[in-house]
Amino acid sequence: MSQATPSPTPSGLSPAELHALLEEERQQSGIVFDPRSPELRANPYPLLHELRVKDPVHWSPLLAAWLLSRYDDIQILFRQPGLSKDFRNAPPSPLGGRGATSPAGTPTMLRLDPPDHTRLRSLVSKAFTPRSVEALQPRIRTIADGLLDAVRTDGPFDLMREFANHLPVIVIAEMLGVPAADREQFKTWSTDLILGASAFRSADARTRREAARTQLLAYFEHVVQERRQQPRDDLVSALIKAEEEGDQLSEAELLDTCILLLVAGNETTTNLIGNGMLALLQHPDQCQLLQRDSAHIGQAVEELLRYDSPVQLLRRLVTTEIEIGGKYIAPGTVAIVLVGAANRDPDVFPNPDVLDIARRGASHVSFGHGIHYCLGAPLARTETSIAITTLLRRFPRLQLATEPPVWRPALALRGLETLPVISNV
Repeated sequence: MSQATPSPTPSGLSPAELHALLEEERQQSGIVFDPRSPELRANPYPLLHELRVKDPVHWSPLLAAWLLSRYDDIQILFRQPGLSKDFRNAPPSPLGGRGATSPAGTPTMLRLDPPDHTRLRSLVSKAFTPRSVEALQPRIRTIADGLLDAVRTDGPFDLMREFANHLPVIVIAEMLGVPAADREQFKTWSTDLILGASAFRSADARTRREAARTQLLAYFEHVVQERRQQPRDDLVSALIKAEEEGDQLSEAELLDTCILLLVAGNETTTNLIGNGMLALLQHPDQCQLLQRDSAHIGQAVEELLRYDSPVQLLRRLVTTEIEIGGKYIAPGTVAIVLVGAANRDPDVFPNPDVLDIARRGASHVSFGHGIHYCLGAPLARTETSIAITTLLRRFPRLQLATEPPVWRPALALRGLETLPVISNV
């Protein structure tokens, strides 16, 4: 599989300082979790297994955080009262910064605690209930078929570029009321925001991220102004209505929420479709089982979420001392849930490195837990189910091309840059 080059040293940290922090980590446990590693991005699971076995509650001096890799330890963490996602209260790490902010410069809903988190989440939750998502299914199927109608099948094609990159962004853009002509630009902005978010991003990625932040903010300022004058049946109009009816939604929060919905509403689902199809095509027996009986699709999506989650890291700020695995996590310390490690814990999932779309038992942690459980989970499940069943129905002989897939240069959000396939229709 194609390997990426290591990410650059984070700004503000010299190569010598970076080396010293990684060497300190090596001396502590014999294991180094280096987010820059191309091997870790291409296949994180060997290192995650080593961490889970040898040092399941692992201190990373570079990240200034505890890394948790056992499923049961993570459940202990999630059950603790007072966990926070507002990293403005965390001490700065060697990488700098205290947590992501929105293009408007304030924490997004994903980085807030109650009551602000509760207030903002309640304003958008109705659009993502199972009932609301069910009503979108016919339109999602139409979009999926339309995308595949345009695919040339006389040779290899890139499943990401032709299909997975487009379906989720079209769906969320339509929900927001974004014109069709602007969707390609939306996807570019969304990708630049995600790839530029890492502390190890290149100078070029930082530049593209800042440009995307500025342009997205200006775009939605214009959309909001239009919707105030001429409301429509879309999410932006619904948020404006909530603001105008006194639901304590500020202008900055309104813009932040629109941008968050755009990015969160398409990036992870794009990766889930890509990761899931790669896993199925690498396991023809499972792919054929799903083709023979599409009733397996719901359980298959859960297994694909477990097997290769599009979200690999979940961060929490600990506000009261916790003992986990014989180690004490002090208040004000960041704990990072290694999702891929927990989802492949053999104490919870028998034969965890085996893809089994009929698997039942414990739930994966790919959508998080508690009040921060992924708001868009019903939509992600539905889009992925429709995407995979449509692909396998339209291209029953689909297989991987000889050219290998390429992983995106990101670890926290795991996804493919390319996925070359052959339809053989």
